[in-house]
Amino acid sequence: MLNFELVGKRFNELRNMSGFTQGQVAEYLQVDQSYISKCEKNERQFSVDILEKAADLFGCSIDDFTNEDSNFSPLSIAFRAKSVTAEDLETIAAMNKIALNLRYMEDLLEEE
Repeated sequence: MLNFELVGKRFNELRNMSGFTQGQVAEYLQVDQSYISKCEKNERQFSVDILEKAADLFGCSIDDFTNEDSNFSPLSIAFRAKSVTAEDLETIAAMNKIALNLRYMEDLLEEE
């Protein structure tokens, strides 16, 4: 069974580490900002679809939200902009997804 308190806590940590506001993430995820707030406070539960999309944005795996023993290390990004749009976040998520796939393939090669 999922520990939704842990999911909300990790989501909050990853969002803050990434430097995004609840409003920015909500716009990217196409949900209301109050949904993000309530999920982070364990008053609501994130859907799997939302967690998958957020994982791409934060540069981590779903496991990093759900596994207490996970040593999550989100991908770091650096950008300079006065404001970040949902379109910018879509681009960041796409780049993170590529980088995560590359990391996964490199890990597979090391196992051989």
